[in-house]
Amino acid sequence: MTASQSTSTTDGEALTRAENAIQAGNPKQALDILGPLPPSDAVHLAKGRAFFRSAQYAQAAIELEAASKPFGGHAITALIEEAASLRRRADLLLLIKECRRLSPQDTRLLDAYGTILMHMGRFDEADVAFRESLQRRPNDKNTLNLLVMNLTEQGRFDEALSIMDDLRRQHPEDWKIGCNTAAILNNIGRLEESANVYRETIPLAPYEPALRLNHSIAMLKSGRMAQGWTEHEWRFGVPGHTNLPKDTLLPNISPTLNLQGKRVLVTQEEGLGDTLMYLRYIPALARTGAVVHIWGSSTLADLCRRVEGVAVVQHGGEAPAFDYHCPFISLPRAFSATPDAMGAPVPYLTADPGKASQWKKSLKADRKLRVGLVWAGGARPENTGAQMVDRQRSMPLAALALLADVEGVTFYSLQKDDAALQCLDFPAPLVDFMPQCLDMDDTAALVSCLDLIISVDTSMVHLAGALGKPVIMMDRFNNCWRWLHEREDSPWYPQMRIVRQTRFREWSDVVTRVKVLLEDAVQAQ
Repeated sequence: MTASQSTSTTDGEALTRAENAIQAGNPKQALDILGPLPPSDAVHLAKGRAFFRSAQYAQAAIELEAASKPFGGHAITALIEEAASLRRRADLLLLIKECRRLSPQDTRLLDAYGTILMHMGRFDEADVAFRESLQRRPNDKNTLNLLVMNLTEQGRFDEALSIMDDLRRQHPEDWKIGCNTAAILNNIGRLEESANVYRETIPLAPYEPALRLNHSIAMLKSGRMAQGWTEHEWRFGVPGHTNLPKDTLLPNISPTLNLQGKRVLVTQEEGLGDTLMYLRYIPALARTGAVVHIWGSSTLADLCRRVEGVAVVQHGGEAPAFDYHCPFISLPRAFSATPDAMGAPVPYLTADPGKASQWKKSLKADRKLRVGLVWAGGARPENTGAQMVDRQRSMPLAALALLADVEGVTFYSLQKDDAALQCLDFPAPLVDFMPQCLDMDDTAALVSCLDLIISVDTSMVHLAGALGKPVIMMDRFNNCWRWLHEREDSPWYPQMRIVRQTRFREWSDVVTRVKVLLEDAVQAQ
């Protein structure tokens, strides 16, 4: 080994130790480690991150400016998701101010500034930043894509698509532009147009996982389930899905596949709603003779244990021994060519009998229609994608005030997290037992004693639907694929009624229609 190689190895080890110190919340230690290292982009970036974590924004700006290449994004973009995970997006605006003081003509800082404003929901200000950037760099693809994203966040879909059409004409070889165009079309229900764009775009990058994953979502939304589930497996090429070996992924269930006595590890992959939805496939998996071992969330553990066919439920710890593994979201693909393509019929979840009995006693005196309310999902500000979706699917409780006029109803809050603090904003009495519900099993017991659930698109609709409860789901304009298109019912939950926005981010007409359905439910009681 040469002296230069030895130094490089030592520097790399020091950078790793500094990264570990940053992740452990010890930026001072990181700076001590980084101090003796020779200048490089990696060292400057690490110092910038450490100074940011220490709230030393002027010093952080100096390091990030030193790390920024003349082409590509500014080094500050490397901090955007990190700041979100720390719930410090607003602090990035202070850092950008310092960076712009050092490099006032750097348009990349305008793009970063607009991106952060967009993530914070300050869309008008973000629009100004992106358009100023475009004045300096007309037709820049990256900035135009950011502007399009900001327009779609405001429901200005025609403007966004007009820009994307221009970009496709100018850059017909760029699969990302076609993918983004098709995704917007799919989101707003222009499914055939979306499918046509995907057909033109996929040949440009047939092995690109992000493109194929987006295509799968469009296929599922249009009801092409068997093809969509197969295409959905491309998600394994995108970071953040499973670290388990692909060669032991559960194959499609077929007469020639012998699972007798084989241990199948079923793993949680995304949100609680997905797990609740796909638990319906566990009884069919067990009927193959497989030993079903679920490795998932602690809040769902007790519910999972009562699902027919479950042998073991684990949360936390290390991966156990298994013959095959299968993320919950791959179960529909595995069963797509079998009589169990839609899984077990509802109800496939059951409430704990003892807990449910206690709630029945508590609610025995309530002779009115018992209605559970959920008006917001989990905000998850530390996850940019989840937060942006939640802004669209959630509403303030005050938006449901019209429901309080319906007589013969007792309203029960099923709301968790910060949104539960809005309970006093409802003009009718709102019973709140949620502080007593420590996990989904407790909540399921309470839900089992209610007559109707009215909820936005959260895990609650899956829980109530899987328990066989009537559900009115208040859905966003650009709805999730699983609720299909222009459907008021759901093949997943027969007792669900979907009331969807007719205008982006506008809930008033939804609440008016829900009120009529609620009045009908009172009359039918």
